[in-house]
Amino acid sequence: MILTETLKKASKLFPQKQAIVCGGKRWTYREFHDRVNRFSNSLKAFGIDKDDKVAILLPNCHTFLETYYGIAQIGATSVPINIRLSPGEIAFILQDSESKVLIVDPVYQKQIDPTREKISGIKKIIWTGDGIKVQEDRDLHYEKILGQGNPSSPQETIITGEDIAQIYYTSGTTGRPKGVMLSHKNVTTHALGTIAEIHLTDRDVWIHVAPLFHLADAWATWAITWVGGTHVLVREFDSKAVLETIQKERVTLTNLIPTMLNLMVNYPEVGKYDYNSLRVLLSGGAPIAPEVVRKIVETFKCDYIQTYGMTETSPYLTVSILKGHLKTLPDKEQLKFKSKTGREFISVELKVVNDKGEEIKKDEKEVGEIIVRGDIVTKGYWKLPEETAKAIKNGWLHTGDMAVIDEEGYVTIVDRKKDMILTGGENVYSTEVENVLYMHPAILECAVVGVPDEKWGEAVKGVVVLKQGQTADEQEIIRFCKDRIAHYKAPKSIDFIAALPRTGSGKIQKKGLRDQYWKGYEKKVH
Repeated sequence: MILTETLKKASKLFPQKQAIVCGGKRWTYREFHDRVNRFSNSLKAFGIDKDDKVAILLPNCHTFLETYYGIAQIGATSVPINIRLSPGEIAFILQDSESKVLIVDPVYQKQIDPTREKISGIKKIIWTGDGIKVQEDRDLHYEKILGQGNPSSPQETIITGEDIAQIYYTSGTTGRPKGVMLSHKNVTTHALGTIAEIHLTDRDVWIHVAPLFHLADAWATWAITWVGGTHVLVREFDSKAVLETIQKERVTLTNLIPTMLNLMVNYPEVGKYDYNSLRVLLSGGAPIAPEVVRKIVETFKCDYIQTYGMTETSPYLTVSILKGHLKTLPDKEQLKFKSKTGREFISVELKVVNDKGEEIKKDEKEVGEIIVRGDIVTKGYWKLPEETAKAIKNGWLHTGDMAVIDEEGYVTIVDRKKDMILTGGENVYSTEVENVLYMHPAILECAVVGVPDEKWGEAVKGVVVLKQGQTADEQEIIRFCKDRIAHYKAPKSIDFIAALPRTGSGKIQKKGLRDQYWKGYEKKVH
């Protein structure tokens, strides 16, 4: 099975059904398919062939869905780019991926213009909006191209499940960005898995809020289309806009970054909207505090599923969907399971192992690393065979995520290996401390990092953002933590800041915080 079959299926079975809602515009599946065909034929006319790379630098919009499909339909490879990257970082990805075409929104012109000399390999720059001053012959307008394109299906290209459909570049927190290669088989297997696990149907309305350049949301492009559901797009995250759209478009489900959900449940007017259409909310992309899960269920009065995954796995590895017998438990006990990272996803095999490669005890005490294998796991990193060999050993992808596991097979991530804090010879998992901080009524957001300490080696520091109109002092928060967890785990200091740094996908960026403290220490030492 290949990705383009999903749109053919929807166009055949649901030609007049609403496929896309974006910025006041609406398209049926037939219209969506016609636009995709026009784009595919235009790429062919530009000389784009099978396995060529086409980069995408767009906010959430209908164009993103069209280009995802239009590129895949001719056997070319999509290269989605994080919209928050600098011009130099974007230029690196365009060069490293060997992309030949760039589709870009005019809002990112300041990130592209400085790179023009460096990206000579880009033969066409296709702008998706108006207001662009044409600087070169390679500058083109997306809608004009579609207007001239042929709406018929392009000449068939032989595509197999092993062909690369997308290359997603990681953030590069441990060095240069790495391009994760996902095949048609990876992505379609994952889409089928989500259809089975979440019971997706043509009655579903999915709102794209998390960025489409990130797999927390991008997987829904294929799964929702496959079942004939409706795609609703929000250009960028804003709590009010999202809540209004859920009500207006009768949204049934979506997958959000935990920070987005946290801001939504804490939005002052969250109670004024109608959420009756929602059947389930999913969160993914980062761990979520149980206290936030409780607020989600209380506020939206729908089911909740925590998800966990990686770019390298298309992405889902676990889902916190309750087994049948667990649904008979009291609500409080059910919430405990829903707040866990989850049991293994239907399309993957997962183990939690110690340093010797042995599976750990299912006692929720022993900590091990999550390793996985299956048809949703990447073939490896683009042009980086050594990095691929480091990550995939004997067919198993080593995630670097540390977790415990219970008797039911539900795992709970305690930390990334690199985020674990070693203080006075004791391991402290930052996620555990953050979960306690989120219980404090004055705290809106937080991050816990290890900072240099002459006595302990590392000390636990909490960095918090307070809710509007709330107050709290350092010692009060530290006491709050000590009342709930071991004293050595509690923060030794608290910093108050106006906003936490974020990645392009909206996740809290711990590395940036940690680097600030360690750089200052290194200067003092040297």
